[in-house]
Amino acid sequence: MSRMSASPRLSIDVAAAAAELLPGLRASPPLAHCITNSVVTGFTANVLLAIGAAPAMVDIIGESGMFAQIASGVLINLGTPTPEQRAASLEAADGATSAGTPWVLDPVAIGALPVRTELAAELVSRRPTAIRGNPSEILALAGLSAGGRGVDATDAPDAAIDAARSLAGRWGSTVAVSGEVDLITDGERLIRIANGDALLTRVTGGGCALGAVMAAFLGSARDTDIDVLTTVAAASLVYTVAAERAAATASGPGSFDVALLDALAALEPGDVIAAARVEEGAL
Repeated sequence: MSRMSASPRLSIDVAAAAAELLPGLRASPPLAHCITNSVVTGFTANVLLAIGAAPAMVDIIGESGMFAQIASGVLINLGTPTPEQRAASLEAADGATSAGTPWVLDPVAIGALPVRTELAAELVSRRPTAIRGNPSEILALAGLSAGGRGVDATDAPDAAIDAARSLAGRWGSTVAVSGEVDLITDGERLIRIANGDALLTRVTGGGCALGAVMAAFLGSARDTDIDVLTTVAAASLVYTVAAERAAATASGPGSFDVALLDALAALEPGDVIAAARVEEGAL
């Protein structure tokens, strides 16, 4: 579990939390340990560097658990779960748990595909700090659906609210459902973030990189009194506001990919507060 304060600030506004956490992350870069899919490794590392974090892609058996214990935050993404990555993921989850390192599970394309679905079930039972996925993945992880079409969701975010509540209640995880409006819940409270742009779905790794950003923010927040739900929402807000700024200058997916890195690097706390479209309430 995370080493965040035992008395978290539950009432802090998400935009205010993002504005507080972003400078702290840049001043003291968290080490984000990512076991992620081979399609997005480079992009994910560049996103982490752009926001000010330090990426490390350690997916070797015998090293991943050890590294998870010294990292600030961990991402386990199931996009391309080779046999070695599967074993390394379980090792990293156990290492993170034993050391109190916050970790994020991204159950990519689970449901109809048996290998990754079984692995996701093993990993979620280890109680990740946060779970991030599209609506179909969250439904499948909760056992309420057969999943989407590969990595693409076939369900809307609101369809996954009950599944997210169930996962949060059973495993004690904050659950983030990505979509046109992002939903983040701890099983009792619900945050909706309407920022973002459709171009995020037109580049490889748009969602996967968000999981890494969440891991970095959770690592950076470990010594603060900002709770996990708010931290995960703050990470999503920073990422989606940057996506909007990138889309405003991009002419298509190719230029958006580059512009997103530039926007993340240039984003200031005031930009996040000014652009935030966030609703918070009870679930």
